[in-house]
Amino acid sequence: MAYELAPLPYDYAALEPYIDAVTMTLHHDKHHQTYVNNLNGAIEKHPELGKHTAEDLLRNINSVPEDIRTVVRNNGGGHVNHTMFWTIMKPGGGGEPVGRIAEQIRKDFGDFEAFKKQFNETTAKQFGSGWGWLLWDGGKLAITTTPNQDNPLLQGKYAILGNDVWEHAYYLKYQNRRPDYLAAWWNTVNWEEINKRFEQAQK
Repeated sequence: MAYELAPLPYDYAALEPYIDAVTMTLHHDKHHQTYVNNLNGAIEKHPELGKHTAEDLLRNINSVPEDIRTVVRNNGGGHVNHTMFWTIMKPGGGGEPVGRIAEQIRKDFGDFEAFKKQFNETTAKQFGSGWGWLLWDGGKLAITTTPNQDNPLLQGKYAILGNDVWEHAYYLKYQNRRPDYLAAWWNTVNWEEINKRFEQAQK
């Protein structure tokens, strides 16, 4: 297989009470695994693509053969998005941001509370399934959303952090209360990893 699902970097119950163990198990073992399986199935038709990372396939989506382009966009996106998602959360996470991302948030949004409010409000309004993102764009931080499993790499941008607002990410615990999930999610955030991604985004 060209692409593999990495194990979750912590226990399925490690993000309780903010994200429940059943949701984490289904989300990682079933949903993410399906994206990986579908991506591998598409690549079997064009094995030469298997030498590229999933990120590179998204960056160069218009070079992917047309017969598998939509499958790669959706499932490669799902794989890249979720691979990031598991790493930017951690047990005992959350709190105020630290490091360079903290300075940049203050510079671009005033303070962390103002940033969180804007991120949560923007992401809550994403119609249907999708993601909310923090990007490095033109020398400053920007908040945006994408539908489905679209990743900012499709537009040549690199996500510093992203939150999944597909219903499978929160419905068992929060039902239709997407804003409650968005507010609780900040208690899981791994700021060290986000600082690494911020550094990468600036390159």
